[in-house]
Amino acid sequence: IDVTEVTHVAVGTGPGPFTGLRVGLVTAQTFAHARGITVHGVCSLDALAAAAAARGHEGELLVATDARRKEVYWARYADGERVAGPDVCKPADLASPAVDVISVPEALAGQLPIEAPSVTYQPPTPAGLVAAADLDADPEPLVPLYLRRPDAVPPKQAPKSPALP
Repeated sequence: IDVTEVTHVAVGTGPGPFTGLRVGLVTAQTFAHARGITVHGVCSLDALAAAAAARGHEGELLVATDARRKEVYWARYADGERVAGPDVCKPADLASPAVDVISVPEALAGQLPIEAPSVTYQPPTPAGLVAAADLDADPEPLVPLYLRRPDAVPPKQAPKSPALP
């Protein structure tokens, strides 16, 4: 479509890495501002769940993505509604109530202490973001969804020298 046909912007707010989220949110907000249209933030895990629902999934669903540092970002859904999460933990620490489907990258599936009849994953898509966004509602301010502290830390201050006479 032509850029003039865009009426709303939907953007993933995370969870995700610090810099990637900031760049994505600023880009979405700048584009929306330049066009005079609204921008709607969507939890990226909700977008994955909405995409699964669009493919016909009903019932219990666990969505997990790679959080790096040997952790996963996760959320649980029942009939398309988030019922737990989002949160971050080590795969082995993820509690295991019964779910119908796990939506998780294949590399992570074997690390989860959860068995499900079906394991599937498709990366987030624009269609999933739009499906999860409530475009009829007034958008809320964009806030990145960080679930842990960043790796970067402020440098330690050097001890102050005594004042010279």
